[in-house]
Amino acid sequence: MDPIKYSTERHEAYVVIKLDEEKLTTSNAPQLKSDFVTLHTEGRRHVILDLSNVKYVDSSGLSAMLVANRLWNSTGGLFILCSLSEHVEKLITISQLQSTLNIAANRDEAIQMVFLNELEQDDEDEDDTE
Repeated sequence: MDPIKYSTERHEAYVVIKLDEEKLTTSNAPQLKSDFVTLHTEGRRHVILDLSNVKYVDSSGLSAMLVANRLWNSTGGLFILCSLSEHVEKLITISQLQSTLNIAANRDEAIQMVFLNELEQDDEDEDDTE
């Protein structure tokens, strides 16, 4: 298993993980999946996965994304993919996951999705206290 290369930007409301890999495959996806579990355990509420450098994803890579999506959905957070290549977008469409995964055109759009989610959560919290 190859070590996966990525950078992490931690912000108050979210974390951005930018993969510095052209491929997300069987050789590196398991480590990413493990790192997602660790981030979730740390209590990170929202994660943005920037795939701007990724040109190819196989079923293992897709599985890592689905595991992360399930983790964050289970706690009311968001797992957002952004900056998808044409190949990755096609794979998600062929797999009929475009309605399951949160997808943003770019990082700015993903950050907006996080803040909209935060506002919605605040509104729900206020409704619960009334």
